[in-house]
Amino acid sequence: MHLYNLTLQRSTGIVAAIHGNFSGSKLQEIVISRGKIIELLRHDPNTGKIYPVLSVEVFGVVRSLMPFRLTGGTKDYIVVGSDSGRIVILEYIPSKNQFEKVHQETFGKSGCRRIVPGQYLAVDPKGRAVMIGAVEKQKLVYILNRDAQARLTISSPLEAHKSNTLVYHMIGIDVGFENPTFACLEIDYEEADSDPNGEAAQKTQQMLTYYELDLGLNHVVRKYSEQLEEHANFLISGKYQCLGNLLPPDHLLPGGNDGPSGVLICSENYITYKNLGDQPDIRCPIPRRRTDLDDPERGMIFVCSATHKTKSMFFFLVQTEQGDIFKVTLETDEDIVTEIRLKYFDTVPVASSMCVLKSGFLFIAAEFGNQ
Repeated sequence: MHLYNLTLQRSTGIVAAIHGNFSGSKLQEIVISRGKIIELLRHDPNTGKIYPVLSVEVFGVVRSLMPFRLTGGTKDYIVVGSDSGRIVILEYIPSKNQFEKVHQETFGKSGCRRIVPGQYLAVDPKGRAVMIGAVEKQKLVYILNRDAQARLTISSPLEAHKSNTLVYHMIGIDVGFENPTFACLEIDYEEADSDPNGEAAQKTQQMLTYYELDLGLNHVVRKYSEQLEEHANFLISGKYQCLGNLLPPDHLLPGGNDGPSGVLICSENYITYKNLGDQPDIRCPIPRRRTDLDDPERGMIFVCSATHKTKSMFFFLVQTEQGDIFKVTLETDEDIVTEIRLKYFDTVPVASSMCVLKSGFLFIAAEFGNQ
């Protein structure tokens, strides 16, 4: 006897949302995950309406999604982090209207386990590598490339494990065509675990760690690690392209020789710009409401961010846990960032993901409200 389980009422909450050119056309599409369903949505710029194109049951838990484009490519692939213990790369085939598995590589047991990767995904902005990480200890890096028939190929996994380490967030940093680099927010709990008094846990500091994939030697090294003054909840990365003296950052900013590289660290009450080298840290407080109905002593954090990038301009939006969205720009003096500016944009329901489309629309995947 074979039993088949299918719920009659589908889940509507969106766990993750990404956007890109998945069908290979000029039109941008949105791919969303509703827990165990992956959907492709298309947006009509004339009416502003969004309509579903494809909906697929995956019979698993989708934990993270990332768009991925090879260097010089015109089409985006979808990297899926799930509870399957595998990294899966999907391609949307418009002629068949279906997602096809390009690659499926097994690296661990199934289930949402804390040491099996799948919770975090980070891609190199130039489309050369992808890092998949677990909540604790394990991180794997896969190199993606083309074969002679221009098909997507995937390497064997390169390990970047570190025991007794919890990961809070992970991003790919735009370093141009240098070795792909990933930044992680980590905390080392080894001393706190062995201290019965709990004092070590109070003193444990969060680390910002850079992992570099050496393409020549084909292995991953911990390039740099630095203690942070306060606990952060997520990172925004990239190189900041010089456009006059206004430098708006975004989630994966243009690289090359365009400007200073660096990371924006979002922590309680502050957003901090940090860069290796001579650049001093630049901090900016998160704006608060004048008549805050919540506890005015409570700290404020950013919960998600979105990116918009064209040839002439780019900016990025961040949202606080109260739903206020701010547009962030950076002031620079030559290659040194001197100031972070936040400008109030709008207030919408708190989102799990935000996508800024090139057609000029902002898609909000709200946690408690209409998408």
